[in-house]
Amino acid sequence: MFQTFEVTSNPEQGPPRLSALRDEMLHAGLGAFIVPRADAHRGEYVAPADARLAWLTGFTGSAGFAVALAEEAAIFVDGRYRVQVRQEVDPVFTPVDWPETQLADWLIEHAPEGATIGFDPWLHTAGEIKGLKAALEPHGLRLTATENLVDAIWEDRPAPPAAPFFLQPEEFAGESSSDKRARLAEELRKEGQRAALLTLPDSIAWLLNIRGSDIPRNPVPHAFALLHDSGRVELFCGPGKADEVAGALGADVAILPADSLLAALTDLDGPVRVDPASAPERLAVALGSRMAEGVDPCLLPKAIKNPTEIAGMREAHLRDGAAMVRFLAWLDAEAPKGGLTETSVVTELESFRRATNALEDISFETIAGAGEHGAIVHYRVNEKTDRPVRPGELLLVDSGAQYRDGTTDITRTIAVGAPPEGAAEAYTRVLQGMVALSRARFPRGVTGAHLDALARFPLWTAGMDFDHGTGHGVGAYLCVHEGPARFSRASTDIALQPGMVLSNEPGHYREGAWGIRIENLVVVEEAAPLPTSDPNRPLLGFETLTFVPFDRRLIVAEMLSPAERDWIDAYHRDTLERIGPRLDGAALAWAEEACAPL
Repeated sequence: MFQTFEVTSNPEQGPPRLSALRDEMLHAGLGAFIVPRADAHRGEYVAPADARLAWLTGFTGSAGFAVALAEEAAIFVDGRYRVQVRQEVDPVFTPVDWPETQLADWLIEHAPEGATIGFDPWLHTAGEIKGLKAALEPHGLRLTATENLVDAIWEDRPAPPAAPFFLQPEEFAGESSSDKRARLAEELRKEGQRAALLTLPDSIAWLLNIRGSDIPRNPVPHAFALLHDSGRVELFCGPGKADEVAGALGADVAILPADSLLAALTDLDGPVRVDPASAPERLAVALGSRMAEGVDPCLLPKAIKNPTEIAGMREAHLRDGAAMVRFLAWLDAEAPKGGLTETSVVTELESFRRATNALEDISFETIAGAGEHGAIVHYRVNEKTDRPVRPGELLLVDSGAQYRDGTTDITRTIAVGAPPEGAAEAYTRVLQGMVALSRARFPRGVTGAHLDALARFPLWTAGMDFDHGTGHGVGAYLCVHEGPARFSRASTDIALQPGMVLSNEPGHYREGAWGIRIENLVVVEEAAPLPTSDPNRPLLGFETLTFVPFDRRLIVAEMLSPAERDWIDAYHRDTLERIGPRLDGAALAWAEEACAPL
């Protein structure tokens, strides 16, 4: 069993740990100290050894940060976590809505006059620190890099991850590492840059066709790398971690100790490309004037999947779709009996995925929120919060899998018995938004921000909305949340391109009652021309990758337009055609009924 249900949040530990942190702040002469969720590699998820924010505050969400002052402390979270943070964190930390309230603005209002604010330069990007300094210094507040004060008081801190790296074969990667390195090195030469510093684990994994297990649920290696303009790479990692892949990487990839990185940067001729949005401030300082700000050269090529990766994602989703249908058939048979709990739902879903004999891991902790727990966007059930799945409620199940040929992420909301009042109408509006985005056709140059409103419009017309992005990029046997493209009002600078895989997941949440989210993955493709198409204006569209029925019991057919109804019927017809041959018995019978025309 990959997922466990132990209680990982300890809010009662918050006050004494905050007190100990303040003692360290006083000793260091600091008026404030910032505690981010991030590690030095800036991935969304962190190893237990780097879970400083959770250790200090009890907050287990995947995004957020805290700041401690001598007399008050705050924890900043976005719209996904505003219910969760109140449940996990002692009131000694005041929740602050972020990004509506920026850290600099809060510090200007709350920090003592002339305060020195400490930060760990390994855990903040060069861009963050540059922006904070520009905002704070005119108000007499000073930022200073320090040792990590949380580490100084964390006596039982876990050891750093030490598992070895392993290869991602070219049969799944679709391109050799040497070809990728040559392609990116040519880009560096065109820009007049001698090297690029790589700090993101998934960038290094993609470039070298390696994977790791340093981060839960994300098969990425903890490492840093230097890509030179010759195509040569220096890989900096812990002892023994690269032993199993060194031979396959070849002579043009040098394996070096992690603690030799700073010395290597000191000796390096510039200019060196550094992404200020992801590289630690400590490394930017080490490079100084030799640093050339630029986007991580792996980000866009990694996001644009090649034909082999897309084929693998298709197969992974069909395999996963069959497991999901078997699970939903089981759920429909068992849930009305009233004997299920959230943990039993999670356990059974993982067992259906394990039965494929291809499951490497789940792609994130499965969200199974019954009733009011469905309104907690990133809810994780544990032994303390587990509750029955009762008839007359909604059950939101957001889950995914890691297979060698692809990563999946799917959400379905299910009615257990008769749905609560208003739930079917809200579900139908969420589905209408998902359908609108699935059907979108758009010119090149369009970004996720342009399309985000399509998924929200049916909700907006009823005075509803949701406080998370409509969708995120997804890696190919990499991170389930992948940049740089996404469906979000904030995604204004990355145009969608063929080969990008993204989630399409609008939702609506009624705190204390239920949550609704519906999610498919889609891949950007060239849109087939229509009879009315302008031949001089080719358009893009989406191919749906996920094939699992929607809950027809929650669809108010009278609310649908003819085009929406046709799309849903066609989707269910395609689902039965693609998934049906992988099913038998009760699961096949359930799918045939679930995929019947509206």
